[in-house]
Amino acid sequence: MMKNIKITDTSLRDGHQSLWATRMTTSDMIPILDKIDEVGYHSLEVWGGATFDVCIRYLNEDPWERLRTIRGIVKKTPLQMLLRGQSLVGYTHYPDDIVEKFIEKAAENGIDIFRMFDALNDVRNLEAALKAVKATGKHAQASVVYTISPVHTMQHFLDTALKLREMGADSICIKDMAGLLSPYAAYELVKMLKENLDVPIQLHTHYIGGLAIAALLKAAEAGVDIVDTASVPMAFGSSQPPVETIVRALQDSERDTGLDLHKLFEIANHFEQLRKHKGFERGVTRISDMRVFEHQVPGGMISNLMSQMEEQKATDRIDEVLAEIPRVREEMGYPPLVTPTSQIISIQAVLNVLMGERYKLCPGEVKDYVRGLYGKPPVPIKEEIRKKIIGDEPVVTVRPADLIDPMWERARQESAHYARSDEDVLTYALFPQVALKFFAWREARGHEDMPQIETHNEVREELDITKENPPATRNTINQLSPKASFRGDEEMNIDHIRELILLLDQTSISELEFQKDDYRLALRKNRHDGDMTKMAAPATADIREEPAPVPAGTIDLVEVISPMVGTYYAAPSPDAPPFVKIGDRVEAGQTLCIVEAMKLMNEIKAEVSGVVADILVDNAQPVEYGQVMILIAKN
Repeated sequence: MMKNIKITDTSLRDGHQSLWATRMTTSDMIPILDKIDEVGYHSLEVWGGATFDVCIRYLNEDPWERLRTIRGIVKKTPLQMLLRGQSLVGYTHYPDDIVEKFIEKAAENGIDIFRMFDALNDVRNLEAALKAVKATGKHAQASVVYTISPVHTMQHFLDTALKLREMGADSICIKDMAGLLSPYAAYELVKMLKENLDVPIQLHTHYIGGLAIAALLKAAEAGVDIVDTASVPMAFGSSQPPVETIVRALQDSERDTGLDLHKLFEIANHFEQLRKHKGFERGVTRISDMRVFEHQVPGGMISNLMSQMEEQKATDRIDEVLAEIPRVREEMGYPPLVTPTSQIISIQAVLNVLMGERYKLCPGEVKDYVRGLYGKPPVPIKEEIRKKIIGDEPVVTVRPADLIDPMWERARQESAHYARSDEDVLTYALFPQVALKFFAWREARGHEDMPQIETHNEVREELDITKENPPATRNTINQLSPKASFRGDEEMNIDHIRELILLLDQTSISELEFQKDDYRLALRKNRHDGDMTKMAAPATADIREEPAPVPAGTIDLVEVISPMVGTYYAAPSPDAPPFVKIGDRVEAGQTLCIVEAMKLMNEIKAEVSGVVADILVDNAQPVEYGQVMILIAKN
C-alpha cells in the first residue's frame, strides 16, 4: 500500500516568482507565516532562485535577513531553497570556495533542504554543492532537469538520476520547469525512478500549458513521494498547480495528503487580498502559453521576453523570436531551457532577430557557453555556429569550476568598506555591481554605533560643513565609515572617493569638486524628472571626465548606439578599470562597454578605429534601444 503523498508549498518562492515577478516582500509574508507553519507541509520553498537577486536589486531587502526572519517564525516546517548548482543563486559559475561558504551560511541561517540542479544535467556541476550540503548535515536534493529533444530520453533521465544518487543525493527531484511533462510521461518516469532508486522522488512542474494537475495525479499513481504546489492566488499560469485542487483530488484515496482544506483557504484569502492590494495578476493560460509545446520557453521567461520586446519597441516581432528559439537551441546542442540556459538561448534569439544577422552580436555568456564554461551540452554544438561565435578558441572539457580561482579572500577585501558580515561578502561575490548599490543605499540609512571619522579642514570648508549647517548634514559626515580619512598629507584613494559619493547621496548637496595640486575630482548627482522622494534608492553620484580634445582635422564622429534596452557598464567589474576613457585610441573590434539585458552581459565593440571623443552615459545608467552611448572620432 502506498503512503500519503507529501506536499511542498512554493508560494513564498516559485509561486510569486512565476506570477508576480518575485515582488512579494518579507513584510507581505510575515502575517501569514504562523498559519502556513500549522498546515503540515513537507517543506516550504522560501529562498533561492531569483528571490536573492530581486531582494537586493529591486526591493532593497537583505535576502539573508528575509531567511532569518522566516526561520524565526516558522518553527515546525522544514525550509527549502532552490540552488542552481555551481551558479548558486546567480547566472554564472562561481569557484568552489564561494559555493562552500554560501551553503554553509544558508544552512546556518535556516535552510534545511537544498534542491539543486544543473541546467545541462552535467552532474559535474553539482559535485561541490552536494558535498557542501552533506558537510552541513542538511538534506541534499538533486534534480533531473526534464525537457524534450531527440537526446532527452527516459534512459537519459534515469542515468542522470543514478549518477546523482551515487554522488550522495538524499532525494531526487524531477524538475519540469516548462510544464512539458505529460501525464503518461510522468507516470512512466516516476515508475522507472521508483523501481531503480532507494530515495524519495519529488515532482516539480509548472501549469503553463495545462498539463500539470493531470501530471501530478498520474505521478501519484506511479508512487511519487512529494509534489510541489502553490496557494491558489499564486497558482495556474506559469506557476504550479493549486494545492487546494490536489488536496481535494486525492481525498479519500490511498494517496490522501491529510491536509486541512479550511486552513488552506484561510491562507489563500491572505494572498488573494495581497494580490488585489498590489495589483498582481492571476495565473492564466493564454494561447501564447500553450505554444510552450513548440518553443519550450518556461512561462516566466515568456513574460520576460514580452517585456524585453516591448522595451525594444519590437512586440510585432515576438513570433519571429519564438520561432528562432528552437533553431538556436538545436544549434547550441539542445540545452534544457532553465536558468541560465533559458536566458542564454532566448537573448541570442532576440539579438538574431533584432540585429538582422544571425550571431552578429553574441553576449559574453553565449560565448562562455560555447567555450564549455557552463558545462557539457547534451550534444555537440554545431561546428559552423561554434566557429562563428568563438572562432578557433579551444573548448573546455574539464569541470568548468576547476578553472576558476578561489574568490573568497578577494571578495572579502573588495567588499570590506561596506560588508558587515560573511553574508554580505557572499552577496558581493555573487552580484558585485548590484550589491554595492544596495550596500550604499543601506549605508545611507545609517549605521548604529558608527564611529566618527577625522575630516580634513579644507574638505570641510570646500563642502561648507560648519556649525551653522543643519544637524542632519553634520551627522551624515560623522556616520561615514571609519575607514575614511581625509588627511592633508595623504593621497585620496578609492575609499575616499566612495565616502564623497556616499556624502552626496545622503545630503542635499548636488555638486562637489575636490582639487589638490594636479588632481581634480568632480562629482555631480544625476538629475531625474519626477518626484525624487518616491525613488527606492538614493540618487547615484556621477563621475565624469571633461572631454579630451579631438585630434585636429578630425570631424567624422561615429556614434556607438545601444542595440537594446539595458544597463550600461563602463567596466567588466566594479574593481576593474573602464574599457575606455575619453581620449583613448581604439581599434575596430575593441570592447568599448557592456550593456546588460535580461541579466546577460553584451559586449559592445567599436566598428571603426579612432579616438574616443566623448562618453555620453554614466556607469550603471539605463540605456534605451538606439541611444547614443559613445562618440568616436574616426581616423
